[in-house]
Formats: sequence, C-alpha cells, structure tokens
Amino acid sequence: MKACYGWQMIITIANSKGGVGKSTVAVHLAAWLHEQGYRVTLADCDTQQSSSEWIREAAPEVRAVRLDNPDMILNELPQLRQETDFVIADGPGSQTETSRALLLRSDLAIVPCKAGMLEVRALAKATEVLRQAQDIRGGLPRAVIVLSMVGTNYRLTQDMKDAAAALDLPLASKALVLRQIYADAPGQGTVVWHMKSRAREAATEVDDIFREILSDYARKPLIFQPHSLQSG
Repeated sequence: MKACYGWQMIITIANSKGGVGKSTVAVHLAAWLHEQGYRVTLADCDTQQSSSEWIREAAPEVRAVRLDNPDMILNELPQLRQETDFVIADGPGSQTETSRALLLRSDLAIVPCKAGMLEVRALAKATEVLRQAQDIRGGLPRAVIVLSMVGTNYRLTQDMKDAAAALDLPLASKALVLRQIYADAPGQGTVVWHMKSRAREAATEVDDIFREILSDYARKPLIFQPHSLQSG
C-alpha cells in the first residue's frame, strides 16, 4: 500500500471490538518505527492502559502518554504530532466518543480484524465512526484492514476479499497469525523480534505488514537479533 501522507503522522489502531490485537499492533508498530530511526510517541487511549506499560519496557526510548478522554485527544494530539514523526494511538475497544475524537485527528487508521466472514461483516458497524470522520474531513483518515489471529494454514478467500471491498477498505495482503509468541511478548516486556528463535516467523510477518502499509517510511531491514537467541 503506497504511503501518500505528509510528514508527522498520527496513526490510530482502531476497532470498536476488543480482543482483536490492537495493543499488539500498536506496540509493535511504535517499536518498529523507532528502530527505523523515527521519533515516535505512543498515545494510550484505552482504559486498560496496557500498551503504555508494555512500550515502556519494550522500547523505553519511545515516549508514552495516556490520553483518557476525548477533550485531551482533540487538544493534545496536534501538539504531540508537532513534537514527533509518528504518533501511534492505541484506540479503545468500544465505539465511544474517544474513538470519534481519535479518528477526527488521525491521518491513517489501521483496523485489526479477526479472520472470518462474521467478523468482517461486523466491521460495517465498527467502521461507522470512521465513515463519519472521513465525511467530515474529506476522506481522512485513510484506513486499511489487517487480519489478525488467523490460523497458520489460513488463505484469504474471495468471500473475504469481497466483504472488505464492500466496506470500501483496502485489505493488507499479509495477516497476523495466531501465535503464542504474541501473547508472551507483553509479559516479557518486549517485541517479537527481540525474543527467542521461535519468534522468527512472527518477526517476519510483522515486518512485512508494516512495510506494506508504510512503504515510504521503511528505511532498513528489521534485524532479528541472533545474539539474544536462546535455545528452544
């Protein structure tokens, strides 16, 4: 997906459904952009506030802030954008005014979605606030669906492609596979490319997805650190 955004972007990880991997995407994207050499701020806008705690361990150089109400989001996100290259906002797992405020300030929305026809069809409701923001802002934020928690043998079907097309939202060609390593990363305070050798496939798929979505901003290959590998 060719990037066509200006410098200093606000990227929201958005879906009104919980349990779809929003924090996983937010923390990994913030850490990935930092390792590409950018200044990154993670804005934790979810009531659970898990992503800000995670990023402080996984990538302490990334600034983490908590914006827990719509007024703070509307007032503070523009200033944060001026102070950094990328603001990554971890959105709430509910269709609230917080979600609306985020999308009214964002340049790009990444929408994680579990693979399955019922899940994709449910996005029609989940993206209602996104459509409202796009109407108000003349097309912004742009948005892309990233399938998450898919089976290892998953194949994108034409039905899934058609469902995404009906929403008029592009679908990333790669998906996040359901792997235990993603569940282990927060507890270890790290991201998958800094974990054991069993995380190699996860590290590759994360890198592939982010490079596809943000192709203009990918500077260097993700380095899976062999010196940190342990047996197993």
